[in-house]
Amino acid sequence: MIISETVKRVLSSIILLPFIIFAIIKGSFIFNFLIILFFLISSYEWIKMNKKYFYKFFGLLVLIISFYSTYKLRNEFDIGYIYLLLVTLICVLTDVGGYIFGKLFQGPKLTKISPNKTYSGMLGSFLMPSIFIYIFLNFSNQEFFKFTKEIFFFILIISFISQLGDLLVSYFKRKSNIKDTGNIIPGHGGVLDRIDGMIFAFPISYLFFTYWSF
Repeated sequence: MIISETVKRVLSSIILLPFIIFAIIKGSFIFNFLIILFFLISSYEWIKMNKKYFYKFFGLLVLIISFYSTYKLRNEFDIGYIYLLLVTLICVLTDVGGYIFGKLFQGPKLTKISPNKTYSGMLGSFLMPSIFIYIFLNFSNQEFFKFTKEIFFFILIISFISQLGDLLVSYFKRKSNIKDTGNIIPGHGGVLDRIDGMIFAFPISYLFFTYWSF
């Protein structure tokens, strides 16, 4: 039986997400090991993809800054794990919303850089995290955030940055004439394919939480 890419994508997410959430909440050695592992794999994928081009070193520097910001975001704040979970959730829902809305409604293509992306998918990328997080914050017993206009603005900004990161990695993949940066995650491709939207989202989020209080 041939398993579709969508089914592989869902199954991989079901397996990976609980472990990643546990590592973020638990912190300590487990979290540090996870981000070091992801950094090493994504760096290898980036260098392999762009080995012919000089800018591979600049991309590696961006990855270093991104993963260091992720570490700081988790460990520098009293509720750093909440901040990191929120940003991760926004990025994941941005990706899911774009995928679902793009498949359901299709319509005009967004850009030649990533031919599968549509305007309907872009709309879904903004709507999915906004609606889901609104419902969660207003109907759960959590005590850290309320859905305010500042939170809504934050969601839109991080979703936008996540989509830009996705498009940027897609551009370099097309330049290197490859579909995926790797095949380590069934249905998703490589680690870099999975975290492309988070590469810039985590550093920007760290700056937000450092200088702007909700």
